[in-house]
Amino acid sequence: MTKIVFACVGNAGRSQMATAFAERERDRRGLDVELVTGGTDPKESISEDARDVLEEEGLDVSGRTPRRITTDDVAGAEFVVTMGCSASEFVPEDWNGEVRIWSLESDETREQRDEIERRVAALFDDLERTA
Repeated sequence: MTKIVFACVGNAGRSQMATAFAERERDRRGLDVELVTGGTDPKESISEDARDVLEEEGLDVSGRTPRRITTDDVAGAEFVVTMGCSASEFVPEDWNGEVRIWSLESDETREQRDEIERRVAALFDDLERTA
């Protein structure tokens, strides 16, 4: 099994979108992948904009709550994907996985959604190539 962690600051938008798309990719491809998401400074709720743009794609995150990312979350993970936060805030010193930093080009939620969807698909393409 592969474990992937998606993290951002608030865990209210970008990392939630990435996790939703990753769940869809995992299920479509039938891969054994554990997904974890969290933020370094989690918000009280998922942003309405993120919920709305995911809903446009048939993805429902309305029942989710942002949470803090911890070093325990990273234990055993092969990949940590950050979007706007530093992995050094929560990755243990002895961790030997791969950090991917996704600097998103746009501040507009719909454009971020589309870029995240493309990047998640590419990450899963990489997983399939190395499996």
